[in-house]
Amino acid sequence: MADAAPLPPEALSPPGGGPGAGPGPGPGRAEGAEGAEGLFVVLGAGLAAASHPLLYVKLLVQVGHEPLPPTIGRNVLGKQVLYLPGFFTYARHIVKVDGKRGLFRGLTPRLISSTLSTVTRGNMKKAFPLEDMEHVSNKDDMKTSLRKVVKETSHEMMMQCVSRVVSHPLHVISMRCMVQFIGREVKYSGVFSAIVRIFKEEGILGFFVGVVPHIVGDVIFLWCCNLLAHFINTYAVDDNFSQASVIRSYTKFVMGIAMSMLTYPFLLVGDLMAVNNCGLRAGLPPYAPVFTSWIHCWRYLSAQVREWSTHKALDSLCSFPRALALPNEYLCCTLYVLGAAVPWLQPGIPQSTHASSLLPH
Repeated sequence: MADAAPLPPEALSPPGGGPGAGPGPGPGRAEGAEGAEGLFVVLGAGLAAASHPLLYVKLLVQVGHEPLPPTIGRNVLGKQVLYLPGFFTYARHIVKVDGKRGLFRGLTPRLISSTLSTVTRGNMKKAFPLEDMEHVSNKDDMKTSLRKVVKETSHEMMMQCVSRVVSHPLHVISMRCMVQFIGREVKYSGVFSAIVRIFKEEGILGFFVGVVPHIVGDVIFLWCCNLLAHFINTYAVDDNFSQASVIRSYTKFVMGIAMSMLTYPFLLVGDLMAVNNCGLRAGLPPYAPVFTSWIHCWRYLSAQVREWSTHKALDSLCSFPRALALPNEYLCCTLYVLGAAVPWLQPGIPQSTHASSLLPH
């Protein structure tokens, strides 16, 4: 160890600075951290603004708003089916009704929500720093490696849950601003007026409708993604393979895509609850049922999907998962598997005798 290179002053100082830290690096690191956090805020806001039209169209489809007739086409098997309008067709319809600015309805509260989420995560990292653990890749050190993954995932879960709760009120306002397109309402015209209105009509809990399924989906996503990536990298990828490091670097990315599909129903239920029974046409009968809880919403959708499958409607595109271009077999399978795993998510007797009750008449 005598020939080892000396550690830099930063490595000798305790986390967060202290007596071992020199006077020079401390402020520099602080300024660098603030600059990085500001960069993340700007990048997050830019990404939110760029993707907002896609989110807007997805939400309108989720709540069942289909103003344009379906077109006849053929699926991959050559069978003739009906296709609902895609993103660009839907976006052109919005531009025709509201102009190009209409594609960005509800953007302001969403930008505030994105900023709050980013700032909250940054502050959580500073307040509760994660202690570094040396990288472990040997299968003989499985317990140490698994403990590292569990610790990192727990820390990430805490940050995600807190940031979700902090930013959710603005998310609710953004969702309601967007669905006003359906009934042409102007109930939620601004951020501050929307805050006052929600507080008067629904109380403090009105800002957190739909937050539970979002958090449940986030937790399932994080744990499944990180644990599956860890086990695949440890047991399925051979260290003797020349491209092992490259494969391991993409494992979590691929698992993220798979888990986002698995947890999509939680996102769907959370978004539907955010706009349900809020005084807007999109969340009131006969356009949509009134749900007493997110469990009620989950059971209702499960019953509707099961009814669709019973009526041999699996070849058509369901209005809910179509927002992500997913066939309704996927939603049916996901709801069924999750419902079987968690008994209290099992669907009860459907409230409607026809699957089209969620669609506009």
